[in-house]
Amino acid sequence: MNWMDEILMPQISLSEWNQFLSNYPDAHLLQMGEWGELKSAFGWKPIRVVAENLGAQVLFRRLPLGFTVAYMPKPVFSNELHVAGYKFQVASKQFWKEVDSVCKNNRAVFLKIEPDLWTDGLDLQPSTFTLPPLSFKISNHNIQPPRTVVIDIRDNEETILSKMKQKCRYNIRLAQKKGVTVRVWDDVKAFHEMMTVTGGRDNFGVHSFEYYQRAYNLFHPKGICELLVAEYEGKPLASLMVFANSRRAWYVYGASNDEERNRMPTYLLQWEAIRWAKSRGCAEYDLWGVPDADEEKLEAEFESRHDGLWGVYRFKRGFGGEVKRAAQALDRVYNPLLYWAYTKYINRSA
Repeated sequence: MNWMDEILMPQISLSEWNQFLSNYPDAHLLQMGEWGELKSAFGWKPIRVVAENLGAQVLFRRLPLGFTVAYMPKPVFSNELHVAGYKFQVASKQFWKEVDSVCKNNRAVFLKIEPDLWTDGLDLQPSTFTLPPLSFKISNHNIQPPRTVVIDIRDNEETILSKMKQKCRYNIRLAQKKGVTVRVWDDVKAFHEMMTVTGGRDNFGVHSFEYYQRAYNLFHPKGICELLVAEYEGKPLASLMVFANSRRAWYVYGASNDEERNRMPTYLLQWEAIRWAKSRGCAEYDLWGVPDADEEKLEAEFESRHDGLWGVYRFKRGFGGEVKRAAQALDRVYNPLLYWAYTKYINRSA
């Protein structure tokens, strides 16, 4: 028997969860039922909890000896919370009782929550606060990149272009002049091969072909995602997978090979993804991940730094968005000793 089936939990089905989310049209991509289904095929167990009009999709990852880590990414109730230095409000006791029950029965060492809200200049060093019967603490470790660039795409296309860096606008037009075209694509295998090239060149991890194919199969039929490719004379040069839900869009996966890079295909590709999101009625486009530093440091060091996400910041800054930081992750600890050991391991691995 699979460990995911060993414990029966009070939980709602995928269809019931999607019905619940219909009350939250701006739910984050990571709370969508399809995201839980995607992760379920790659070592995570999704459980959806709803109580007193509050809900969250919680993902469980198995640890040695039958323990787990619980992860609640961008829960839909975040904007209703007002606790400590954050703009949170304590959710219902019944909701947390259900969450705690699910976490304990799945032997979670701790629950990590990444709130779906921006810091907006708040002091992010609050003291530990308590929600009975257990406590939250500010985590030192985020799973998603906390800092990103968000582009306001409510204006017309000319206005959006005018807010970009001059060099970025030039590269978009250069790609068009040099014969680069962008179209909808469905060749996930070729996309994965291109991702492998990009990961090797830029030193980042790449998911398996099966992962990208499952993501495409889950989200594309519902109109939530599109795979776009930039080509020159029929030859694929760059590709990306973009997601959209209601007013928000996210650039999550992108790749390019080493051919015809002087034609600047990635710039035109990103612009067409923005246009796709705008055509869907989105108001903002999230470029998903830059180095976790304030804008002053980003601007001072992006030309000299090449490690981590610094290379992608050089590219993303050109599109004229606003640098934003998500509220720091919170940990709700169930097993203090194992939590201490886990955090020591994570800190040593970082």
